[in-house]
Amino acid sequence: MSRRRSAPWIHRWSRQLIGAIAILGALDTAYLTLVELGVFKEAVCPTTGPINCEAVLASEYAKIFGVPLSLFGFLAYVAIAAFAWAPQLLKSSDNKDLRANVENSTWLLIFAGATAMTIFSGYLVYLMSFKIGAFCIYCLASAFFSLSLLVLTLIGRAWEDMGQLFFTGIVVGMIALIGMMGVYASAQQNAGQVAQQGDTSIILPPTGAPKPGVGWEVTTTSGPAEIALARHLKEAGVKEYVAYWCPHCHEQKSLFGKEAYKELNTIECAADAPTGKPEVCKAAGVKGFPSWEINGQMLSGIRTLDELADLTDYQGPRDFKYSLPQR
Repeated sequence: MSRRRSAPWIHRWSRQLIGAIAILGALDTAYLTLVELGVFKEAVCPTTGPINCEAVLASEYAKIFGVPLSLFGFLAYVAIAAFAWAPQLLKSSDNKDLRANVENSTWLLIFAGATAMTIFSGYLVYLMSFKIGAFCIYCLASAFFSLSLLVLTLIGRAWEDMGQLFFTGIVVGMIALIGMMGVYASAQQNAGQVAQQGDTSIILPPTGAPKPGVGWEVTTTSGPAEIALARHLKEAGVKEYVAYWCPHCHEQKSLFGKEAYKELNTIECAADAPTGKPEVCKAAGVKGFPSWEINGQMLSGIRTLDELADLTDYQGPRDFKYSLPQR
């Protein structure tokens, strides 16, 4: 009498494991999305050395057309969790064909989604390694979750046609990689330069990776008003706290122009910068970059030159050359 062979434990529990990992990924990316949207002021993560979440989240790669990349990750994880647990909702159904169709189609959807997410995560790890020069622990966790989902999908059931599955994975992977590179190229095409709107020059965010310890080169030039304001701010005891890898700090520099910015009293907070003074920034209570210390108060975020002039009773010329886009 032959005994029926039971299914391997991984086949019995694969969907539950996939769903659980997808929920962890959703929580991870939801937290990053809330940080990006300003619900949380900053991510709980080191800000010095190779692990620097703030450097990653402040980079131009953290958003696509102004939308946090983590939001797309959150939606993808939620979809994977739904696909993983969908057949459970039909357990009591008498329609065996429907249950079988849902079982097979959701496995293919999970495989396609996990493949695309792994490709996306791998590309982001490449960007952190070679473009940003810093890593975010939450982004690395998401990459681990994505890879785990793909592995569990492959070993979590007995696939009948591995050749067809491999071909599908190649196609999905190529579409995901080309699509992501194309989106980033399109999003950055008009960034990192001064845009002209009528008679106004608009400062846009920088592109590419900051030069280690230095940041991006300031290409804007200063007029007499910018230089006069910078000298006034220094005489008034105003201090600016910056980090070389911070895009908003570069925008702030560009508003002044390279000549005027040299007149300011700036303090570099990045520990890996040659002039970095992280202990001074910590003692001052700096929470974000750039931060301005004016009349004993700490103001975080990029400021227009008119704002700085108003805050310090500047009486000089105000025909400033540059402005910020409406945010």
